[in-house]
Amino acid sequence: MGSNFVASDLHPFDPLTASEIEKAISIVKKAHGDVFFNVVALQEPRKAEMTAWLQDPSNAPKPKRVADVVVIAPGGKVYDGLIDIETDKIISWELLDGLQPIITMEELIAVEHVCRKDPKVIEQCKISGIPEEEMHKVYCDPWTIGYDERHGSKVRLQQALMYYRPNVDDCQYQYPLDFCPIYDADKQSIVAIDIPEIRRPLSRAPAINYHPAAVEKNGGYRQDLKPINITQPEGVSFKMTGREIEWQNWKFHIGFNYREGIVLNNITINERGTVRPVFYRLSLAEMVVPYGNPERPHQRKHAFDLGEYGAGYMTNSLSLGCDCKGSIHYLDAEFPSRAGGIRTIKNAICIHEEDAGILFKHSDFRDDSTIVTRARKLIVQQVFTAANYEYAIQWIFHQDGTIQPEIKLTGILNTYAMNADEDTHGWGTQVYPGVNAHNHQHLFCLRVDPNIDGPDNTVFMSDAVPSDAPVGSPENYYGNAFYAKRTKLATTGEASTDYNGRTVRTWEMCNTNKLHPYSGKAASYKLISREVPPLLPKEGSLVWKRAGFARHAVSVTKYKDDQLWPAGRHVPQTSGEPSLGLPEWIGDGTESIDNTDVVLWHTFGVVHIPSPEDFPVMPVEPITLLLKPRNFFTNNPVMDVPPSYSSTPSQVAAGNAGVLNAADKLSKLAFTNGTNGANGSCCGSNSTNGVNGH
Repeated sequence: MGSNFVASDLHPFDPLTASEIEKAISIVKKAHGDVFFNVVALQEPRKAEMTAWLQDPSNAPKPKRVADVVVIAPGGKVYDGLIDIETDKIISWELLDGLQPIITMEELIAVEHVCRKDPKVIEQCKISGIPEEEMHKVYCDPWTIGYDERHGSKVRLQQALMYYRPNVDDCQYQYPLDFCPIYDADKQSIVAIDIPEIRRPLSRAPAINYHPAAVEKNGGYRQDLKPINITQPEGVSFKMTGREIEWQNWKFHIGFNYREGIVLNNITINERGTVRPVFYRLSLAEMVVPYGNPERPHQRKHAFDLGEYGAGYMTNSLSLGCDCKGSIHYLDAEFPSRAGGIRTIKNAICIHEEDAGILFKHSDFRDDSTIVTRARKLIVQQVFTAANYEYAIQWIFHQDGTIQPEIKLTGILNTYAMNADEDTHGWGTQVYPGVNAHNHQHLFCLRVDPNIDGPDNTVFMSDAVPSDAPVGSPENYYGNAFYAKRTKLATTGEASTDYNGRTVRTWEMCNTNKLHPYSGKAASYKLISREVPPLLPKEGSLVWKRAGFARHAVSVTKYKDDQLWPAGRHVPQTSGEPSLGLPEWIGDGTESIDNTDVVLWHTFGVVHIPSPEDFPVMPVEPITLLLKPRNFFTNNPVMDVPPSYSSTPSQVAAGNAGVLNAADKLSKLAFTNGTNGANGSCCGSNSTNGVNGH
């Protein structure tokens, strides 16, 4: 917006602009001197004020622009603050005790340089087989220490996962080192080194790389791929007004913050002229990646990539034709640097449309009448890199009212050194000579703030179960009856529930005050999620205590403004005693969540038992789930999407008079030797006039 911005130009959900960040930093420096800025972000408007403004923006007061600030002062003192951007006032300023804020990119980068010069690290590198003159070839991935009872949480620490690169273009993860330095951020020095009982010298296996020179050396790239181009000659079908988007009856605001990355707000859908609220806020709120090797210090490897490092801070600058293909609209992200400057990530979010296959189709075997309508989807995407792993976060909107959060995992396995013929004890897999990739999980927590036709919603659990009546009974004589058993989750305790694949369990967010005219059931959005492994570390383990949100597949709480992040506001170096975030909010489980403003928390993900196919770089592994309307629309909401081809029985009987054929003119036969059949109706039926079985 430039330095002359005015708050009236901004939507209350818009992230802080560079000018606002600079202003907040200036106010803090004037009051408190030189400090390190870990966070300067929008404090999201209070929901009551925001809802009033959304309902009547012309008359209701516009929520104020408030900056949420976290700083580290000299001596390692951590402060939380709130700054009123419009009045230049510090609203609150609180000294924290024993809490560490999110790790910044600058802090991560500093560790590697210190490690290379530290005498004790150099000594361990020599023991591993690396001469001192090759310390420039030593690298580390800095992680927050997680929690280590020897050091506690008062001192700000990072652990350095060590690697070696024979050549600068080599993949470092094929040459892991077996020791782990611990870095003190305040002292900017190495204060300890964890050394294993069994030493594992540096592997001397030949490098295996995935960059072009290495691939060409190993036989070259495939030569049989022809270009696939995606074109929209008349432009895109969505409209942007600032950060609000309108597409196919959808309308919502696209926010972005340092921690969650993409945040979607005020999601509505227009049903034949009636604008209906669906969700107040959607985000990926947290994740944890627990590793399964019990040997010390691997118990500390359970990264909370959002709470400890930030999906926004780690997000990639995306590129046309690479990360996003077709006609793309981008949004940038602006953050503070640690010293108090501005860091801009260009193209942090990409927005585009894709063909989505068949939307619906039916052919009548009696007369070859047919209709086929093709679907498209809108994708709002970011990609962030958490050291070795990449995560592509996609929010996919469909024309039928479905929202599909999808995560694509790629990047590189986290690795550890191993000796020749060493037994991994089942805790990992040798994916390359001398390279042990430990078992781990990727568990994500989706925060869903439903607003199904209004804020008063109730969550039900739905299980597909057979009839209770036995075979031969009057109610179920042939034994084939089954139904959806719905269980109201009336309290926070009742709502802590787990996935059941045997019953194809789903969860329904319902407005019980609005019943469908045909089904008589409540207007709902259903959470359909089938990739829901349990947290595998045992109850009472360190990660179980720290990642309380991951103990159940679904939890539901009553809405409160600042309950945004299920592992707590400040995650690094928490002990889990007490468990912060979601377990705190659930409390004794007695709070009512029936027909009120609620938030649903869903933990889902994958268990990754590594294999050699995942190395040296991992093919994408997708994880997907659906938020799907049920008893919400009067009937099929996409009958008004123009079909590609449509012929009715009467049109067929009249020699295809009046048949609609709107097939694209670019599609063509792949081969011209007749093997693909006649180039007739693009979307015709079976053309046999015979009866097909089911």
